[in-house]
Amino acid sequence: MSDEPKKKKKYRPYWRKKHRRSTRAGEHRPVLLAEVLAALNPEPGQTAVDCTLGFAGHSVELLKAVAPDGLLIACDLDPGNLEPARAKLEALGGLFSLHHINFAGLPQVLAMEGATGVDTLLADLGMSSMQVDDRDRGFSFLRDGPLDMRMDPTRGRTAAELLNTLSADDLAACFRDLGDEPQADLIAEAVVERRGTQPFERTGELRELIEAAAPVVIDRTPGAKTERKQKLMPAARVFQALRILVNRELANLQQLLRVLPQVLNPGGTAAIISFHSGEDRLIKSAFRDGLRSGVYSSTAERPVRPTMEERQANPRSRSAKLRWAKRVT
Repeated sequence: MSDEPKKKKKYRPYWRKKHRRSTRAGEHRPVLLAEVLAALNPEPGQTAVDCTLGFAGHSVELLKAVAPDGLLIACDLDPGNLEPARAKLEALGGLFSLHHINFAGLPQVLAMEGATGVDTLLADLGMSSMQVDDRDRGFSFLRDGPLDMRMDPTRGRTAAELLNTLSADDLAACFRDLGDEPQADLIAEAVVERRGTQPFERTGELRELIEAAAPVVIDRTPGAKTERKQKLMPAARVFQALRILVNRELANLQQLLRVLPQVLNPGGTAAIISFHSGEDRLIKSAFRDGLRSGVYSSTAERPVRPTMEERQANPRSRSAKLRWAKRVT
């Protein structure tokens, strides 16, 4: 037996390790697919709406269900999603139409299509894996790229522009209210101080500042591996908050919830998948109020969550919550 002292294994925080992809490059997995279809129960001849087309994972199954005589209407704010999705849907041979528009403008879309109402409606508020993995979009703190974060890269202010112009108070409110970041004030102050000498341009610059201003806190409670006890990184929270702010996601969701009772046919069902506590609170409140006022005949008593099998196969689904509401007949 050797007397040489064992070399200590160099510790690398798990966020510095090579990350395992939750999906293979070029692949997107629709979240809670079986649960969405069970909630909506689309049938042949109906009119279905997918408010968030993405890469057509949900839309493909909705179109199959309403074919051959039904119609699928799908919207997406990201123009880059439309043509790849169109190719998938055309292969099915059903009736569909695609629109480059935010789902807050759904009444206008229905008017264009001559539809007086819809039978099933889905909104998946999450991002596609391919959007997250594209470093040029600036959504991920794990990949260095331009600080953009716009779902529609042809319009609106970028994350860099907001970081370089908003006051410390406004930035702190963003990080706190949209990202649930407990150290929002410290990070906001650090952002304002840094941009005074060097404006933000890239995701890597913002990540480095966040890690210096708000070091990651590890809960060392016994019983699980350190990686499992790691609290959500401040960088993850701040990037999420900026994305929501850049794309006005909560305001658009509020508008969708307002128009839902008008666009759903009697007996029609809406299902919404959220990934953020603020989104889920808005959906829960709107559905609860609609149930009490008699607009909806039934709603999900509690959010539907991904199974353990889905979480393991697609880790990005782990925070997903599905709520549904059925319009009175």
